[in-house]
Amino acid sequence: MKAKHQRLTLGLLAVAAVGGASVLALSALKDQAAFFYAPGDVKKDGLPLGKAVRLGGMVEGGSIQRLADGVSMRFVVTDGLATVPVAFRGIAPDLFREKSGVVAEGSFNPDGSFTATNLLAKHDEKYMPPEMAGKMHETKTLKQ
Repeated sequence: MKAKHQRLTLGLLAVAAVGGASVLALSALKDQAAFFYAPGDVKKDGLPLGKAVRLGGMVEGGSIQRLADGVSMRFVVTDGLATVPVAFRGIAPDLFREKSGVVAEGSFNPDGSFTATNLLAKHDEKYMPPEMAGKMHETKTLKQ
């Protein structure tokens, strides 16, 4: 076989290998491609039992209950269409509060509740850490 044919064969094999790997990766991610399930999605499509998933929405006002042990809490996540009760044991992020966005990682229980193993607090696009806000204020006053 000539060197030209060897390079062509090797190139075609590489393209086939990349294509095969892509097909395998996409088939493995078929149901997990969504960033999170909203409570309305769960109500419409049913509970994804036995899978680690993310539940996203807003923390309903007045729903946060901190339990006596100091590290456990219960709250309700809503998207305006449905609500899901959530139980979490651990330290909540500083930005976690009522009427703010949250993504809870964990799994659904057969009764429709959600047990979270990790909480990710969401903030709006205008969020700025307090340290930066203070420095920007100082910069504005110095320039004037």
